[in-house]
Amino acid sequence: MGIVFEGISKIFPDGTAALHGLDLEFETGEFIVLLGPSGSGKTTACRVLAGLEDPTGGRILVDGRDVTQLPPRLRGIGMVFQNYALYSHKTVYENIAYPLRVRKVGRDEIERSVKAMADLLQIGRYLHRKPGQLSGGQAQRVAVARALVWQPDICLMDEPLSNLDALLRLHMRTELKRLHRELRKTFVFVTHDQEEAMTLATRVAVLRDGKLVQFDTPQTVYRKPATRFVAEFMGRPAMNTFDGTASAGVFTAAGFACPAPGFSDGPMTLGIRPEQIEIVDGSAPDAIAFEVDVVELVEPDILIFARRGKNAIIVRAGGDRHYDHGALLHLRFPPAALHGFDASTGQRLP
Repeated sequence: MGIVFEGISKIFPDGTAALHGLDLEFETGEFIVLLGPSGSGKTTACRVLAGLEDPTGGRILVDGRDVTQLPPRLRGIGMVFQNYALYSHKTVYENIAYPLRVRKVGRDEIERSVKAMADLLQIGRYLHRKPGQLSGGQAQRVAVARALVWQPDICLMDEPLSNLDALLRLHMRTELKRLHRELRKTFVFVTHDQEEAMTLATRVAVLRDGKLVQFDTPQTVYRKPATRFVAEFMGRPAMNTFDGTASAGVFTAAGFACPAPGFSDGPMTLGIRPEQIEIVDGSAPDAIAFEVDVVELVEPDILIFARRGKNAIIVRAGGDRHYDHGALLHLRFPPAALHGFDASTGQRLP
C-alpha cells in the first residue's frame, strides 16, 4: 500500500481547472517526480497531497487511510518550497529545529536531531548563521533539513532546484538522490525540467493540462513515450517528429520518404530521437538528403539543425567532422529507432 490520488479534480474559484480526475498510485519509499510544463497541474497535485489545497472532487489515500479532509499537520508530510520559505530572523539551527519545537520535542532530542540532519546535509558549520548569510545552495539544504528533521513519512519538493545555477543544481541532484537512499522516505518532487526527472526519479508522472499522460520509469518514458507530447517533451534536444502517411511499409512526408515497417496504412506522425539518426554517404540505401542550416558544438557532440522543404530535423553527431551551412547532409532512419503516433490523438501506435 502507498499513496493514491483517486479521481482528484481541482477547480479554482475563477473557474480555472487545474486537475481533471487525476488517478495516480505509487508505493511508499519511491522517488516520484511530477513532470510537466507550466500550468500542467503538477504543483496543484503536490499541494493537494500536502493538504494545502482542498480538491474539488476525489480523495487522497495514504497507506489505505483517507486523508482528504485531514489538516496538513496531521498528514505526516514535510514540504520544501521553491523559494525555501526560511525564517529570516532565525538562525539556521532554529529554522531546522522549528518543526520539532512546535511538536513539543525535548531539548536534548532537538539538539541531537538538528545536528544529525545538519551533518547529513553538510551544513553543520552554518548553524549559527541567518538565512541572509547563506548562498542559494546552502539555503536549499536548510529548507530540506527543516522538512525532514521531524522524520515525516513523505517529503514533497516543489521545484526546489529552480533558483540554483546549473553546476549547483547538478550537485544538489546528487545530494538528493543520496539522501533518499539513506533515509528511505517517500519523495515527491515537482519539476518542469526533464533532466531532473530522468536523473532523480524511480518513476515519472508526466502531466499535461491537469491530466496524467504517462507514469513509468524514466527509461520507459524516454524510450517508449505514450504520446507525441511526451516524445517531444522528453529529451534534450527533443524527438524529431514528422506528419505524413504510411503505406505498404513506407512513410511519406512532405519532401521525403523512408522505410517504416510495422505501421498500419494511413495518416500518422513519425518520430526519431536525434542521437539515433545515422549520417551516411549519399549513395547509401534509404539515404535522405537534408540541407544543413545551423551547427552547434555541444562537446563532445555536435547538434546539426537541417531542413528539407517544410520539415526541420535535429541530428546529434559525434566526431570532428565539419558541416558547412547549405551543405547536403545524407541521413538514414533505422527502422528499429522509429516511433509512430496517431495523427489525430497523438497516442502511441502499437
